[in-house]
Formats: sequence, C-alpha cells, structure tokens
Amino acid sequence: MKVLLDECVPRKLGRELADHEVQTVTKRGWSGIKNGNLLALAATEFDVFLTVDQNLKYQQNLENFNIAIVLLIARNNRLKTLLPLMPEVREALSEITKGDFIHIGGG
Repeated sequence: MKVLLDECVPRKLGRELADHEVQTVTKRGWSGIKNGNLLALAATEFDVFLTVDQNLKYQQNLENFNIAIVLLIARNNRLKTLLPLMPEVREALSEITKGDFIHIGGG
C-alpha cells in the first residue's frame, strides 16, 4: 500500500510502516499545498493519506477524493506520542480501502 504522510506527521513515523511504501508530503515536493489540492494530488499516486490534522474533515468534503484517510488523534504530533497508535494504524492499513476515513486514538 502506498502511504503519504502529511507535513504535520513526523517523517520517522514512516519507519513503523515498513510493510508499505511510505513517502512524506515534503519529500514529494508538495509542502505548502492546501488540503484540497493536496488530497487531489495524493489520490493520483497514493492509497492512504496519514495525518494529525483534525480540521481536515471539516475543511474538505472527503468523499470527493479517491484516497483513504487515517486521522491520528493525539495530544500532540510528537513521535513518542504517536508511536503507541501505530499497531492500530498497521491493522487499519490491512483492511482499508480508498474512500475510507478512519480515526485512531483519542481514547
């Protein structure tokens, strides 16, 4: 599965998804692109968009994009805070399909 990590997600989190092809928005050269345009671009090359941006679901009609979105809900976006969520992310990636919106964490 091809996974794109949002700018707000630590790039080192990608190491936790070794069974998948992971790239970051920054490495892809898409830094600074607004969410709607970013999701449209991502949908052409990736299966899943991984983010911590909790406003995304309010800013965009996610049904318009042919990409699965995994939203990590945590008190901050630090690597050590997000690492405990990764087993659930890996499990979700084994079942996710394009168009799905899954939130992980937050209690």
